[in-house]
Amino acid sequence: MLNKTGIPSSEQVLSRFPESQALIRPKAILECYEDIPCNPCQTSCPFDAIIIGENINTQPKLIVDKCTGCGLCVTSCPGLAIVVAQIKGDHAQFKIPYEFLPMPKKGEVWDGVNRSGETICDAIIDGVQLQQKNDHTALVTCRVPLEFLHEFVTIRVRL
Repeated sequence: MLNKTGIPSSEQVLSRFPESQALIRPKAILECYEDIPCNPCQTSCPFDAIIIGENINTQPKLIVDKCTGCGLCVTSCPGLAIVVAQIKGDHAQFKIPYEFLPMPKKGEVWDGVNRSGETICDAIIDGVQLQQKNDHTALVTCRVPLEFLHEFVTIRVRL
């Protein structure tokens, strides 16, 4: 499906998520599905939780037990292919990269969007971090209903 539509299949998406038990703590979700020459995620991780190896074209792998969910890899990924996910009771909390204007603000409700670009839920903005070192990529923390844990990927401003 990815080669035809640019959208990963459900199986591909699920293969990037650790078991739900691991998501009690925040964990990076590496949605890099292509073998391309890239390694900023590995070099930015201070915990050595992301491994690419000798061949820079290899897709990154997450060592779940080492990942703290700090989010440094999220803003370092030039393809915006990494989020951090955590299960918190009846909702999922995400740290996502965001590079558009207007910038969301804490407390706002935006549209939660799936990988096909469809609105699937409300996304409550819990925080926005925009630091000079992140080169205009904001780290947006938002929460969505838990049922959208594997579908949610980003936000879109409500018009």
